[in-house]
Formats: sequence, structure tokens, C-alpha cells
Amino acid sequence: MKTFFHVGDIGPLSAALAEAQAVKSDRYAYQQLGKNKTLLMIFFNNSLRTRLSTQKAAMNLGMNVIVLDVNAGAWKLETERGVIMDGDKSEHLLEAIPVMGSYCDIIAVRSFAGLTDRDYDYAETVVNQFVRYSGRPVVAMETATVHPLQAFADLITIEEHKRTERPKVVLTWAPHCRALPQAVPNSFAEWMNAADVDLVITHPEGYELDPAFAGDATVEYDQRKALEGADFVYAKNWSCPGVSRPADYGRILSQDRSWTIDSEHMAWTNDAFFMHCLPVRRGLIVTDDVIESEHSLVIPEAANREISAQVVLKRVLESL
Repeated sequence: MKTFFHVGDIGPLSAALAEAQAVKSDRYAYQQLGKNKTLLMIFFNNSLRTRLSTQKAAMNLGMNVIVLDVNAGAWKLETERGVIMDGDKSEHLLEAIPVMGSYCDIIAVRSFAGLTDRDYDYAETVVNQFVRYSGRPVVAMETATVHPLQAFADLITIEEHKRTERPKVVLTWAPHCRALPQAVPNSFAEWMNAADVDLVITHPEGYELDPAFAGDATVEYDQRKALEGADFVYAKNWSCPGVSRPADYGRILSQDRSWTIDSEHMAWTNDAFFMHCLPVRRGLIVTDDVIESEHSLVIPEAANREISAQVVLKRVLESL
């Protein structure tokens, strides 16, 4: 595996899930695989779970790890071609990337959407430059449009807690005070479409995910109807994806608090588990009683980020 961005990169999900459980049962069984190999983790944005879990996963595999926070410990990087660099950016990404590649064996990148230019974001302009110019395998630690390590961890969590062979999984939009990217819902929808689950996506009109990610999922604009009979409820905010209204890309179209997941919403479900990628805005996305309930999986879900990252890094190391 040379790149990891989409569910298709991981191969058959049954094999990936079985490997995840094997890794979880013995996290240090493959330390020789990463001996004298280096992972470079590059962050253009803030991170807690992704930074800690990916670094821990690499260490479990015996790897050396270098962490570069572009905004705090490096020259400011220019990402556009054809510009006159007479501003505050001292180095171009096109020189920085091959230099970074010379110091490591695998590169993991985290770069969010700008939410102003849909074409630029959905072309994955930044991370694709790493793929093209680094000469190294590239793992996405969240990009403008996808967060596959999170989605893989979500699937592992669902597999561990499902009570029926084909559970009903509902991805529900929830209100937020800021415009957020679509990376998490995009990847969650993509991975659930590939898994053996019944996926329903619910949101106000105008928040339709790109069809490349929404796939064959059922889209239901009535949140109560969507939640009825759900086995898992995955709450997440996202800004307008601009599918039907490109001019609205990245905008907040609704802050309807009736979409906040509370105990009444959970009562409509089949005694469902609650999921969220974290960090979460309590009182906006979910109420205290729901996230603190025995049906909340947010902590096991976050813990499984280590496992999803380790399976991915293991497979990349095996391909070197």
C-alpha cells in the first residue's frame, strides 16, 4: 500500500477488520517491521487524537517518529504555483516536500479544507503534492475531503459493539457555531457504504454530501424518521458541501438546535450507541447525558484510532 486516502486503499474490509483485532490483541508483535524506519508526521492544523494515536501506532511498530508542526516550528510554506513570494511565506512546498521525503520512509499529512474554493479543496491540492513530489508513501491524517483513519476506527468500533449482523447506522448532521469541513462525514459515509451496514444520512436540505462519498446511502431529511430503529447514531456537523449550490460551499446554512442529539432523540432509536469523532461541542452536537451515558462509544472509538493507524502503517511498511 503506497497511499492511504480511501476505503479502496485498504483492500477487503473483512481482512482489514480481522487484522485490526490481531493487532489489538498484541500491539508489539511487529516491532521488527519498523526497525530503522522513520515516519514523518506533518501537521498543517491542530490535532490531539490523530497526533497521539498515529505516533503511538508507529512506536508500537518500532518506528522512529518525527513530528513537524508547520505553523509552529517551520518556515511558513507557500502552496500555490506561479506566485511572487514577497509576503510572509519563506519556502515553497515544492522544495520542502522532497527535502522532507529525504529524511523519512513514510509521510503522514494532516491538512484541512480552506472552505472557500470547492474545486481547490476537492482536488486535494496540498496532499497530492506530497504524493507527487515526496517519493514516499503518503498516509492521510485528514485532508480537505477525507479522514480515513477516523472512519476505519469507527468501523472497528461498530464491529466490536454491533448486536445484529447488519446494523442500522445513522449519520446525523448536528448544529455548530463554526463552519466545519466535510472530511469526517465524507469518509464515514464512504466506509459505511463499503461495510455490511444499513447506512442512513440525515441533515437539513442543502447539506447533501458529494455523491462520490454518499454513494447508495439512504438520505432522509426528517431526522426523527431517520433515527427510528437505529443501532448506531453518529453525530457530526459539516458545512455546506456545495453539491447543489456551489456558491454556498463552506457556509453555515442552519443552526437549528432541534438537531442536537439529546435523550429524546436517542429514545427514537433501537437503544442505539452514540458515536462522535471528537472534539465535540457539548450542548450543540450532543447533550451531557447522552455523551456520558453507558451507550456512548466516544472513548472506545478514540482508542481505536491507535489500532486503525497501526494496521495502515503496518501494511505500508510491508510494501516498502
